Amino acid sequence: MAPPTPTATQQADEQTRAEGHWKATTRLMWIHLGIWLFFGYIIHLFVNQLNQIVIIGFPLGFYMAAQGSLIVFVVMLFVFAKQQDTIDREYGFAEDE
Repeated sequence: MAPPTPTATQQADEQTRAEGHWKATTRLMWIHLGIWLFFGYIIHLFVNQLNQIVIIGFPLGFYMAAQGSLIVFVVMLFVFAKQQDTIDREYGFAEDE
């Protein structure tokens, strides 16, 4: 037996949900790309100023280049996944576990 054909209202609701989901996902992506750009490139432009700050015997510019940015990137992966899962559940596109 074939599944029932969705009505025009159901199709419109589905389209509205999909558009809202895409808008929220796109916004999240741009936010995380901005953070990535800041910690990947912009913060390193100020290495001389950051090197005047010393943490545990290392200049902050050195620390950000060697470890700080990498730590931020790994944390961003987990935060992005959690936020995207929240968006997926909010709009009804979550994957079953």
